[in-house]
Amino acid sequence: MGMFDFMRGPSIDEGVREYRDTEGAVLLDVRTPQEFAEGRVPGSVNIPLQELNRVAAAVPDPATPLFVYCLSGGRSGQAVSALQSAGYTTVKNIGGMSGYTGEVER
Repeated sequence: MGMFDFMRGPSIDEGVREYRDTEGAVLLDVRTPQEFAEGRVPGSVNIPLQELNRVAAAVPDPATPLFVYCLSGGRSGQAVSALQSAGYTTVKNIGGMSGYTGEVER
């Protein structure tokens, strides 16, 4: 681990791997529909940060593991706080698409 690794946000590649290894997990992209259309991690569900109240319809069980990402990790951080406040118990900010090196779906 390098000296400045603590300054980096979460690794989206690691987060996506963890999502794939977690049974029943949902990969949540909180970017705008336009950003989502430009490219996303395969299997993602798009619920923009401004419409997070829709998550209850898409993911009714608050025990469902949620892996959340955006472009840089900022909006996903806000989303994680909001989701935890809404009662979701396993919510993880995995960072931003800007750091993603895996397959992209359009």
